[in-house]
Amino acid sequence: MAAKPVVVGVDGSEASLHAVEWAAREAERRKSPLRIVSVPEMPPRMREEPGTPTVSTSLTEYAERTLESAITRSKELAPGLVAEGELVTGAPAVVMSEAGSDALMVVVGARGVGGFAALLLGSVSRYVAMHASCPVVVIRAETAADVQREIAVGIRDPSEGTEALTFAFEEAALSGAELVAVHSGHGHDTSPEITRTLEETLQEWRDKYPAVAVRPDVVHGHPAQVLAEYSARADLVVLGRHGKSGVIPAIGSKQHAVLNHARGSVAIVPES
Repeated sequence: MAAKPVVVGVDGSEASLHAVEWAAREAERRKSPLRIVSVPEMPPRMREEPGTPTVSTSLTEYAERTLESAITRSKELAPGLVAEGELVTGAPAVVMSEAGSDALMVVVGARGVGGFAALLLGSVSRYVAMHASCPVVVIRAETAADVQREIAVGIRDPSEGTEALTFAFEEAALSGAELVAVHSGHGHDTSPEITRTLEETLQEWRDKYPAVAVRPDVVHGHPAQVLAEYSARADLVVLGRHGKSGVIPAIGSKQHAVLNHARGSVAIVPES
């Protein structure tokens, strides 16, 4: 069976270029192909007159050049990488979300231009993080190049979050980073009992990933604020995305807050 690809969205913006660079390194580490997707889209409120398709033609040509540049850049970073570009029509948010149906993960920039217009964390990144069926990594351009060798994973309930923990441990193992399991709250949420439970859970994962250095951090404070602060110094903050069985899990207020206020890259992982 062919390996699932790492999918990344590109629109020519600096943020999307950083996303391509991160995705290329990730695909190389995981020995997966890289699929670079571009979605040329007419800017809002702009319409073409019949018989004068100059704007759409220019957008398509720009998207094609963007794809070529992204492929070139990805192969410069990872010479042996299998990388391909794909030009797709449609709404960028929906296209990128659906691109995750057969992907290992989807990588997007936190902000963009052109086909990814309106990103301020952005409508596209937010939509993809909410709807994609695979992990979504939102890359912050300002911190993507700084390597700290630390990955933080938010733990709401030590008995839950299997997919997020799996993703976080795999990332730590592949990148040689230390993993910090962060649980935060108030009162009973930060009691010694919670600390013991978290330690017991982590011991099971230590047995699975003996090469990964991992430590718990039980913090008194609002989870979103604590994890947003972690994003300023960690290479990646990993969060689970919970929901009812049989329904696409919804991104919650904590994930929204972390994505909006993060100063680093964040991964949102669907939980079963």
